[in-house]
Amino acid sequence: MIRKLIARFSKSITKRVHSARYACEVPVSISFEPNHQTGKLRLPLENISLKGVSRDLSESGIGFVVPSIRWKENYLVGENRPLNAELDLPNGKVKMIIVGRRYEQIIDRNSSSVKYLIGAEILQMNDGDREIYEYFLRHNENFKKNSKAFNFGIDKG
Repeated sequence: MIRKLIARFSKSITKRVHSARYACEVPVSISFEPNHQTGKLRLPLENISLKGVSRDLSESGIGFVVPSIRWKENYLVGENRPLNAELDLPNGKVKMIIVGRRYEQIIDRNSSSVKYLIGAEILQMNDGDREIYEYFLRHNENFKKNSKAFNFGIDKG
């Protein structure tokens, strides 16, 4: 009896601590936030974006798959590096600033290529983008979009 109560209590706490994740695949574009560091002279990062696809979305974070974990010496995960993310949702484009928290190497069996699943925390989003994003999370089952034909790659723009 006591164990059931403890299990029920811990389950309700877990629901409050973690945002619900919604599995969905939408195109994602990731670019590096400009480095505003003074002191040692650093050249700004080129206008580079990695193209990928989302794996899951939640109110506090996103999971996405990209073809590379880094661009030159700049890693997507680690050093609390802010990244610019743009999601192409069926109800509009959403821009946000995220930080990569963890990654996992995955092998695509269809093309035998290596890709990376990245879990990132959402740091910042403007109010309009937040509204579009949260609407999509609440109503994602109503949106039908085929994102399987999305191409992975590095876009120099």
